[in-house]
Amino acid sequence: MTDVLNALVLFANFVLVPGLSYGSQLALGALGVTLIFGVLRFAYFAFGDLMAFGAMVAILCTWGLQAMGVGLGPLPTALLALPPAFLVAALLSLVIDRSVFAFYRRQRVKPVVMVMASVGVMFLLNGIVRLIIGPDDQRFADGERFIIRARDFEEWAGLEEGLGLRTTSVLTVVVALIAMVLLFRFLQRTRTGKAMRAYSDNEDLALLSGVDPAQVVRVTWIVGACLATLAGVLYGLDKSFKPFTYFQLLLPIFAAAILGGIGQPLGAVAGGYVVAFSEMSVTYAYRKVLMYLGPEGWAPSGLVQLLSTDYKFAVSFVILVVVLLVRPTGLFRGKVI
Repeated sequence: MTDVLNALVLFANFVLVPGLSYGSQLALGALGVTLIFGVLRFAYFAFGDLMAFGAMVAILCTWGLQAMGVGLGPLPTALLALPPAFLVAALLSLVIDRSVFAFYRRQRVKPVVMVMASVGVMFLLNGIVRLIIGPDDQRFADGERFIIRARDFEEWAGLEEGLGLRTTSVLTVVVALIAMVLLFRFLQRTRTGKAMRAYSDNEDLALLSGVDPAQVVRVTWIVGACLATLAGVLYGLDKSFKPFTYFQLLLPIFAAAILGGIGQPLGAVAGGYVVAFSEMSVTYAYRKVLMYLGPEGWAPSGLVQLLSTDYKFAVSFVILVVVLLVRPTGLFRGKVI
């Protein structure tokens, strides 16, 4: 029984807890992507770099607060930097929409034109972030590092393996769940949220019902920017901030959104966790887990790892391709790309 518990703790340390944290970050990103696609009807390829921009603003504000001696004790100071980061990212998104996408909406161009314009915005945001904060890793997490330390857990449980819970991992899951609940309540209960859903389902009917399209577009960009900033900050706290990493996150985020059903917020959340656990499960080396579960003294000859961690994004790519080929509407029957 002790060996089974050791195996479970080991699995929780390297798959379950990181998967929940990473899945929460992907779910927030997928929510932003699916919201923009559902309302504005195009795939926003600059979303990853918008995450990087929002996180960069939060980092700069965090450094300023730390220099003034302001903090949150055991919690990261970056939480205090979220409101100004939300504001700056939302203003930037509105400026980009007014200067780029509004023109194409008036021309009623095909969605592919909007997608290509978003690629240009992606490179612009990427250049701005690198110019301001640089291309290197930036660590800005402070406060208490662990809620539960592995060594303390070992002493308490009497096991060989210790469960370590990092503050940023738990914070990511809690903050993400709160943000998801608030977003779903906003979409379901408020007049603006209902207008956004109506506009997404049938634009012509929504306009006949008195929905203001300009307001819907503005709110969509503001909410999308806040989701991108929150996802970017939580990812940076949990791992580290590096601009190019956020560009790479675009693949698993889109895979999550498409897997859940593009335009379906609940599907985006489910897709985020499915993609995250798929990556974690496939790239984890199960050798030590099997040693606990197998006969005494037995050990596998290799790492028992299906795929190297260097290729974890290949898992997202495979999921994306399979979903597009087998079920283009995703798990929750969203819109077909």
